[in-house]
Amino acid sequence: MNPLLATLSGKLTERWLNLLVLPGALFLGVLATGVTLGHGHWQDLGRLRAALDGLAGRPALERTGTAALVVAILLLLSSALSLGAQFLGAGVERYWLREARFAPSRVLVRRRAARYRRADRARTAAIRDPATAEPEIARLTLVRDRIGLVPPSRPTWYGDRLQAAAERVDAAYGVDLAAWWPRLWLVLQEPAQRQIESARASVAAAARLAAWAVGYLVVGLWWWPAVVIAAGCALVARTRARDAVEALASLVEAAVDVHGRELAVRVGVAVAEPERAPGLLGHESGDLMSEAFRKGG
Repeated sequence: MNPLLATLSGKLTERWLNLLVLPGALFLGVLATGVTLGHGHWQDLGRLRAALDGLAGRPALERTGTAALVVAILLLLSSALSLGAQFLGAGVERYWLREARFAPSRVLVRRRAARYRRADRARTAAIRDPATAEPEIARLTLVRDRIGLVPPSRPTWYGDRLQAAAERVDAAYGVDLAAWWPRLWLVLQEPAQRQIESARASVAAAARLAAWAVGYLVVGLWWWPAVVIAAGCALVARTRARDAVEALASLVEAAVDVHGRELAVRVGVAVAEPERAPGLLGHESGDLMSEAFRKGG
């Protein structure tokens, strides 16, 4: 076989196993355990061993063809479950990044905005007080920034962090990030693109883990220890999602910082603005490009 094809097939197989088969097989194992033991015998390993022995002792499984068919069915079922988790994960991601279109979401925005205002007032009061030490001001700044880098306008921290990236580059450079991003992506070097794609993939992976948490919660209807697994998955998903969204938003801002003027030069819109350091995009240039990229929209 061609060495290139062999390498590609090996990588595809490894990716298929890691992304589809293994998570789905683990879920199937927990589901089978839960259905076998139930709430009343949740810790009865002897009951589980007896069920496995009874299954393995069936004459049909002694036939090679039957055993191969069972393995194939399990692999396909595991893959199908993983694909379902990916689909549900996409929904989780949209839920994390949603806008405040409905009443419950608007309530969450108001609560987060009230927390932000309280934290910001405490920080402002500390700055105005000459007796306040710098470490205390830094602590209060961190408390406020954990709620949001800008006043909250989304129901969740995740949506607000990405919204903050758009608002910050708009305030600094006049950049309409939604209109800019497809053009800016074209001038980024491959290493920068890979880092952003990796951060984006990490957000999707965290959402998939949250989707698995929902699945394990359903298994908890038959076997309560699955609820503990669901809680662990949800906690890890939340932590990973925050880290991934923070990395993604920071990389997006950095891309505008580093390559914004390069894009302005490429499209011939760069304007000489002496108050800006060399290499930084000027606000007038950013406004002109945003207007041009929107095409009157």
